[in-house]
Amino acid sequence: MNFIKILDMLSDKDLLNKAGTRRASFDQFKKLGTSVALASIPFGLAATSSKSKAANSRMFGGLGMASNTDVLNFALTLEYLERSYYRQGLDAMGLIPDADKTVFATISKHEDVHVAFLETALGADAIAEPMFDFSGAPGGLNLDPFNDYPTFLALAQGFEDTGVRAYKGQAGALANDNTLLQYALQIHSVEARHAAQVRRMRDEKGWITQSENTLPAAFAGIYGGATPESNKVQGGVNLAGMFGNFGGDDALTEAFDEPLTMDEVLAIGDVFIVS
Repeated sequence: MNFIKILDMLSDKDLLNKAGTRRASFDQFKKLGTSVALASIPFGLAATSSKSKAANSRMFGGLGMASNTDVLNFALTLEYLERSYYRQGLDAMGLIPDADKTVFATISKHEDVHVAFLETALGADAIAEPMFDFSGAPGGLNLDPFNDYPTFLALAQGFEDTGVRAYKGQAGALANDNTLLQYALQIHSVEARHAAQVRRMRDEKGWITQSENTLPAAFAGIYGGATPESNKVQGGVNLAGMFGNFGGDDALTEAFDEPLTMDEVLAIGDVFIVS
């Protein structure tokens, strides 16, 4: 079964509406390599060769696993979080201004699709949705995103910027498969557009300057990490101070996005997961 056939299967409404057929079809899907299964996930947690798997072992090590099922469930947890957040925001009376509702309704629908795909792919192996607390109480915060629109926007930016960096952290694993890499980059570019849109709704630039963080302190890791957004070394070349007439180092850091490791993503997500 090739990748295009998998996409055809996932878009077949009759197939997806028949529980027995759906499970049988995804039994075959689950037997495919990690690279194919995970290329359809927004966070791009995939490895397509033994060399790539070795490079990613540090990221997967935090979860103590490398199986398709566990990685798919990790992605599903992240999708549950975003789906829950946007659903609660749209359900909160008077929270989102009418002018902004279409944006968040669209993003929410995307999360619905991601969750449906992962749950169907995992079948009986799918984990139950965790309990989320978007006040950030598990991480020592005291936020009120569903009664305060600026806070809602801030967390939306945090989740979107995290997703873009998490996805970028694994894109290199697909470099030896042009078809999967192209598909992954198509998803990634849309995720980045979501992040840029939410940032502009907060009157910020669509791109990130240095490691500037206008969110709660618990989100500092989004723009920091092992390779912070303030990084000025690209491809082994130190570019600092080379663009004084074109925005300087601020513009330099805006020109590049940096990856997040899985451990760094988990640390951010744990702030909002109760159990």
